[in-house]
Amino acid sequence: MLNLKLSSPQTLHSVTMEPEHGLTSQDERAHMRCRVSVLSCLLLACLYVGSLYVWRSSLPRDHPSVIKRRCASVLLVSAVSPAVLKAWMHWADVSVDAPVWELMGVRVEGFLPAATLPLLLTMVFYLGPLVHSAIDNPDGFRGELQSVLDVQSWKRCVRDAVWLRNQLVAPLTEELVFRGAMLPMLVPCTGPTAAVFTAPLFFGVAHFHHIIEQRRLGKDSLSIILLVAGVQFLYTTVFGAFTAFVFLRTGHVVGPVLCHSFCNSQGLPDISSALKHPQHPAVLLSYLMGVLLFLLLLFPLTDPFFYGAVPVCSLAPPPESVC
Repeated sequence: MLNLKLSSPQTLHSVTMEPEHGLTSQDERAHMRCRVSVLSCLLLACLYVGSLYVWRSSLPRDHPSVIKRRCASVLLVSAVSPAVLKAWMHWADVSVDAPVWELMGVRVEGFLPAATLPLLLTMVFYLGPLVHSAIDNPDGFRGELQSVLDVQSWKRCVRDAVWLRNQLVAPLTEELVFRGAMLPMLVPCTGPTAAVFTAPLFFGVAHFHHIIEQRRLGKDSLSIILLVAGVQFLYTTVFGAFTAFVFLRTGHVVGPVLCHSFCNSQGLPDISSALKHPQHPAVLLSYLMGVLLFLLLLFPLTDPFFYGAVPVCSLAPPPESVC
C-alpha cells in the first residue's frame, strides 16, 4: 500500500480544535501541491513535444530519417519521465512506499488481464469498422483473420518506419508520459475522476504542434489546418480520457499502450462510408452494437478485481470514485 503524506490524525485533530488556522494551512499546502502538479505536467508535455524539434530538417515528418530521430527523442523523454515524477514527489512533499515504476503502471500483478481485457474492450468498440472491413473483404472474416496472422505481412510492417512509429513507439512513449507519469501527479490534486478528464487536455494540446508542420509544408490554408487541429484535439482528448480511465482502473500502463496501438491501426470510424455502404443496415447495426456493448462492458472489464490493488489510487483523497 502507498502512504500519501496529506495529513496525520494529529493534524486532523488540530484542524478540529483550531479550524481557522488549520484549514488555512491545509489549503495552502493543497494549492501548492496542485501548482507543482500542473507545472510538472506542463514540463513533461513541453519536453515531449520539444524533443521532436531539436532536429533541424526540411524533410516531411514521415521521412524515415525524421522518424528515427524523433523516435530516439521521445524514447529519451520517456526514460526521463520517472525522474520527473520522482522530483515531483520531492517538490510536492509526497511520500510513497511503492517504486516509481509501479506508480507509472509498470508492474507484474494482474499483467495478463491488463494486457487483454482493455484491448478486448477497445475491439468491441470497433465492432462496426471491423465488420465493415470484413464485409468489404472478398474472403470475408476468414480473409481478415488470415491477413492478421500473415507472417510476411508482419515482417514488412516491422521494416516500415511509419508503422513502427505509429504502432510501437508513439503508443509506448505517449502512454508512459501522458498517463503513467502525469496521472500520479494529478490524482492527489484533482482526485481520480477529475484526473481522467484533466490529464487528456495535456495530451490533446500536445498534438497542436502539427499546425507548425502543416504551415511549413503549406499544403492547406490556415483555416483548414486549424479545423483539422481542432478535430484532432477533440478525438485525442476523448481517447486520452478513455486510456486514463483504463490506467486508473487497472493500475497498468500496458492496457493503454495496446489500446493506443490498436486505435492507431484502425483510425477514426468512417461513419460516412458506412452510411453509403450497399449493406448499410447491417453495417450501421454493427456500429451501434459496438458502442452499446462498449458502454455495457466498460466497468466490468476494468474492474480492479482482475488487476489487484492499484498503486496510483492510494494517492487519491477520499472518496476514490473511479478507482
